Amino acid sequence: MQARRFSLGLAKNGRYGSNAEGNIMAIKLPRIINDYVNASNAHDAKSILSCFSENAVVRDEGERLHGTKTIEDWIRRTIEKYKFQFKPLSIKDEAAEVVVATEVSGTFDGSPITLDYHFTIKGDKILSLTID
Repeated sequence: MQARRFSLGLAKNGRYGSNAEGNIMAIKLPRIINDYVNASNAHDAKSILSCFSENAVVRDEGERLHGTKTIEDWIRRTIEKYKFQFKPLSIKDEAAEVVVATEVSGTFDGSPITLDYHFTIKGDKILSLTID
């Protein structure tokens, strides 16, 4: 299975991050990842879930979640527990995945923190997501 390749460019969604020197730069996210971020920031569980394939796998906080029902439960729990907001900072295209460094803020100790979101995309859906 091969993930699509993406690079930095002008952001249609207006999201900006900064590089190592602190300069502002636009981050162009793949459409499905942009949809995931926007739905997540809106806390729209149905729209978040629609970004995933039927057989998707999510790995987060030591859990491995498989399939839409389990992922839907995870989405609803994390929204309720953390009331999070995402701000993509950078994107890396690796061999089989797209890695988006994301500032995550919410109702948790240490907020905000930066986490890496490892996406594998197949077709126009997220096949797997690992958060670390």
